[in-house]
Amino acid sequence: MKAYKLFLGMALAAGSLSFSGCDKESIVSASDLPSQIQDYVTAHFPNNNILQVTKDREGFKHNYELILDESITLEFNKKHEIVDIDGISKLPDSVVPEKLLLYISTNFTENYIIGWEKEDKNQEIKLDNDMDLVFNMNGDFLKIDD
Repeated sequence: MKAYKLFLGMALAAGSLSFSGCDKESIVSASDLPSQIQDYVTAHFPNNNILQVTKDREGFKHNYELILDESITLEFNKKHEIVDIDGISKLPDSVVPEKLLLYISTNFTENYIIGWEKEDKNQEIKLDNDMDLVFNMNGDFLKIDD
């Protein structure tokens, strides 16, 4: 029985090592991007050039990270949906959900949005004053994140 447990433990450890060995990051051409991602960039960032595209695979998950000029990064999930946008200047209003945009324009009139992220159950906005605001998926304000 001890030998069986030892063998099973070694097999599980080897399996987890080989699974984590499947992580792969590769640079791909912008022309090889899925059409949904190309369309998103064209619609919301028409004046920005794509400088680099990275396809990242972690096990069964994969995503695309794009670096645009003017220090903008975009991340798309495996369904080719935008999940993260970071910049150093004001993001286009078209990339921010309307309810979040209204909240910011009403409550933070002196600030603008430089980042947006969609997580499992929440959305997060980063303002130019380095303040992070958390909203639920319906766009209701939850808290200021430290």
